Amino acid sequence: MPRSAFKSTGKTRILVVDDHPLFRSGLVQLINRQDDLVCHGEADNIPAAKRLVANLAPDLLVLDLRLGHADGLELIRCLKSEAPNLRILVLSQHDEVLYAERVLRAGAHGYLMKEEATEEVLTAIRTVLRGELYVSRKISVLVLRKSLQNTSQAGNSGVESLSDRELQVFQMLGAGLGTKLIAQQLKLSSKTIETYREKIKQKLGLSDATQLISYATAWVRGDPPSSPPGSGPK
Repeated sequence: MPRSAFKSTGKTRILVVDDHPLFRSGLVQLINRQDDLVCHGEADNIPAAKRLVANLAPDLLVLDLRLGHADGLELIRCLKSEAPNLRILVLSQHDEVLYAERVLRAGAHGYLMKEEATEEVLTAIRTVLRGELYVSRKISVLVLRKSLQNTSQAGNSGVESLSDRELQVFQMLGAGLGTKLIAQQLKLSSKTIETYREKIKQKLGLSDATQLISYATAWVRGDPPSSPPGSGPK
């Protein structure tokens, strides 16, 4: 359907980007059942998402944070400069405590976990479309608590202490990628990736590469120990 046909309906146009076909299909159906919304396009990878944003000029992008090994944060930063009027809502399975603030800093306008009910998804969509930011009450309280603290505490320890790039490398290590492949994916040198690995080990209190890979793998699976292997008494 041409862009003009979407405009004539008077509905708000939404682009859905998610690499899980069943979830994406369900989200598209949910959107299209609304009187005021329409799915304007869908994609399962970052290059296709960029292409559709440029060609279709949607009003809102609903984006999964992880698309294979690609990082949705990089896409958000890119679109912030290339399509400054585009509203972006991240809908992800990853822990909002770790990612919500990162996503908003990158330029998105809301963060919602996939486990939320469909009505909450629609609330988030419409909140972002009104020009407001959307986060859960849990995150709102966390942000307020941080703003009232004068010193950094537990929120700056463990995986939360990693920078966005360090977290990206940590995730890729946990997904089974080696240094060379990570360097290729991120278009960085192997030496730079090794530097990130060392910084991650230091921040997590890990003594060697074996502990790093083991902890990263467990974290990606969703079952890390309560504290990193190297964080106990020495």
